[in-house]
Amino acid sequence: MPVRTAGLCCGGVTRIPLRRFTARVLPINEENRVLLLNGFDPAVPDRPFWFTIGGGLEDGETLQEAAARELYEEVGIRVGVDAFTGPHASRLTSFNWAEYDITQDESYFAVRVDGADAVSFDHMEQVEKDTTLAHRWWSADELDATSETVHPENLADLLRKVVGAQRR
Repeated sequence: MPVRTAGLCCGGVTRIPLRRFTARVLPINEENRVLLLNGFDPAVPDRPFWFTIGGGLEDGETLQEAAARELYEEVGIRVGVDAFTGPHASRLTSFNWAEYDITQDESYFAVRVDGADAVSFDHMEQVEKDTTLAHRWWSADELDATSETVHPENLADLLRKVVGAQRR
């Protein structure tokens, strides 16, 4: 029987704690659908999930600058920093990914995009390319109805809030 030691996980692999501040992006098209990515944790590849575009701040970046950079890097859509609204929500979350124990401060920004913009994974880092399966535009009703895993869990409500605020 394997012995587990504090700070060790599965097969003796040490978990690496990581704290980061992130900008999450809600690209919304003319049909009020949000663009999400489908991917998986390399430690559990048989459990894919849908998630928002975004990532950690780089040195000297504002949250909006990180949002614009991540939107381009992850899906190839280039938008100016001033086009982002928000943050519309923020949360502190913790999760495991690969060998990391991540604690993440997330700020959610919205941006209107042309749904005809071609989505491209060409600018992703290799680990992102290796763990991203697909993209899809989702309506709030589709998010409510799906049995698939979506992060964050309240994304349908957040999408409705953002779309409602943009109509005013």
